[in-house]
Amino acid sequence: MTECNQDQLRETCPCTYNSSRRGKCCECIKYHLSMNELPGCVFAKISKQAEKTYNRDFEYFAHLVLNK
Repeated sequence: MTECNQDQLRETCPCTYNSSRRGKCCECIKYHLSMNELPGCVFAKISKQAEKTYNRDFEYFAHLVLNK
C-alpha cells in the first residue's frame, strides 16, 4: 500500500477552503460523500472559479462538465 504524504498533499491541494481535512484526501472524500457532495479538488479540475463558490453539489458539478 502506498503511504499518504499529507504534508505534500496539503501543499498541492487546490481547495481554497481552510479545512482540517486539507491534505487528508481519504478523510476529505469520506466527509463530502457522507454529505452527498464532492470535494473541492474535483471542482478545481474543472474551474478554479467554480471551486471558490464552495458549492459541492453533484448537480452543480454535472452542470459544469456539460457546459464546459
